[in-house]
Amino acid sequence: MRNAADILIDTLIEWDVRVIFGLPGDGINGVMEALRKRQDQIRFIQVRHEESAAFMASAYAKFTGNLGVCLATSGPGGTHLLTGLYDAKLDQMPVLAITGTQYHDLIETFTQQDVDLTRVFDNVAIYNAHVSDASHMENVASLACRSALSRRGVAHLSVANDVQEMDAKSRSKRNRPKHVPNRYFHGRQVPDDSELDRAARILNDARKVAVLAGRGAVGAQAELREIADLLAAPVAKALLGKTALADDDPLTTGGIGILGTAPSQEIMEQCDAVLIVGSSFPYIEYYPRPEAARGVQIDSDPQRIGLRFPVDAGLVGEARETLRLLKPRLNSKTDRSFLEQAQTAMSDWRRKMETMETDRSAPLKAQAVVRAFGRRVAADGVLVADSGQNTELTARHIDLGTENQFAVSGALASMASGLPYAIAAGAADPKRPIYAVIGDGGFGMQLGEFSTAVRMALPLKILVICNGMLNQIAWEQMMFLGNPQFACELAPIDFAKAAEAMGGHGFTISGFDQIEPTLEEAFSVAGPVVIQAFVDQYEPMMPPKMPKNYAKNFREALADTSGHQAIEANVSRSPLREMMAAGEQEKELSENTTDLPGIP
Repeated sequence: MRNAADILIDTLIEWDVRVIFGLPGDGINGVMEALRKRQDQIRFIQVRHEESAAFMASAYAKFTGNLGVCLATSGPGGTHLLTGLYDAKLDQMPVLAITGTQYHDLIETFTQQDVDLTRVFDNVAIYNAHVSDASHMENVASLACRSALSRRGVAHLSVANDVQEMDAKSRSKRNRPKHVPNRYFHGRQVPDDSELDRAARILNDARKVAVLAGRGAVGAQAELREIADLLAAPVAKALLGKTALADDDPLTTGGIGILGTAPSQEIMEQCDAVLIVGSSFPYIEYYPRPEAARGVQIDSDPQRIGLRFPVDAGLVGEARETLRLLKPRLNSKTDRSFLEQAQTAMSDWRRKMETMETDRSAPLKAQAVVRAFGRRVAADGVLVADSGQNTELTARHIDLGTENQFAVSGALASMASGLPYAIAAGAADPKRPIYAVIGDGGFGMQLGEFSTAVRMALPLKILVICNGMLNQIAWEQMMFLGNPQFACELAPIDFAKAAEAMGGHGFTISGFDQIEPTLEEAFSVAGPVVIQAFVDQYEPMMPPKMPKNYAKNFREALADTSGHQAIEANVSRSPLREMMAAGEQEKELSENTTDLPGIP
């Protein structure tokens, strides 16, 4: 007779789960045995830290659209999952977390690792259950999978280690066996005709339409492009929507926000209507002024409609289908001057970025390395970034197409996510080439996980931006509050040697002339590769237009900041000089901006 752990794993197999990320422990021995007996049907990927397992489950869901699953033992094993699970929660990814607990009759007796993980997970999970016995497992395992997928969030099952080994000999008289179907039922969600008509009137009446595309638009690239062309509307992209249009598409102005482009900021300042497609981009100061523009929003979640902007029409449905329904109602705009103006501005922006990317000065500038790395990303490659200045560098200096996949820790913006994300991409499709841009701060946090990539023999190329600083934090200290940089310096780690010590390949770049030959060699070898680039730690993370309050704070903090002379020299260079001055005549942005700009 099957025990509770057998029932759990069999249920996951029926729900088409093929990969589980986790770390063994005595609190989940029963589940591990069930996995061992079914290793031809379901793959267990052992990680070095449970936080990575949760990040991998979240990223796996992003890359595949399927349920991501992570497994951890009792007590600290379970609590280690939390950061990665919050990543899934905030980015609305379907993830199932399975944790063990101590013997069922010793819970709440102060025994070892006696942590009530159902209470701990109460905020992060949309479904959260403690499994009482094997017959209970039949019901809740299926419901947990269904809940995560239907509500796009985290489900959690906590199972005492002795319960895992219990069989289903007894059950209550009302709990009939096999009364739960182990499959997911999809439905078609489309907006009302009246709301589609209202949206069309708004967009047809407007003279200057801007589009904001997020992750929800990624599956609707062709439809998005058709609508944008029809409306002569430039498209700004939230970071998770980076592949909603190709970065070199003439209809896009690139990213939005502090790590975005000046043209994206300008179209939002100048438009009289905005169409938001699958985005909850959180920084409302970058949206149009509500009194200056009307809004239309497309989102599959009605709770997200009007979350950032007071839209006049809300279209609840998947982006692809909704755009198809909207298109016949729209008139083709003959006046394309707004789009053409944005295209001219984008050409100027690209020239500025090229100036930074071709700067041969010493110390080495990160933009040059990132651009050269990005040129080598395959047309079908998967790219991930960590959180920090490396995110800005990736957003601005690596062009992706619609056949690429791209992912970051979005609304959570967690450091140490980049490497687990890359490993999850390999688990999702081991044949696709994988690329990662990570800072030395984030990479140092989960460095041991590189050995997981080596064990899996992933086709992974990692560019580590080594500036010896938590560089985004340092610039935030200066720009947001006017405080001198403090406690952001990092002790050095030779990541190339560390990679080699774990069985991978390591390369080092420290000067402009080393970029091309080193990358050529690094990209010619198989398996996981680390390329560490030692770059200028005094190169600022510059908004597309420096707001007055940021510029004022920056100047106040500069004198008491270590290396201020090198910082001043960098800021005086073109185009940083122009970016610093560009926003000083504009309306100030809110001073409430915090942490990494974001992203969904």
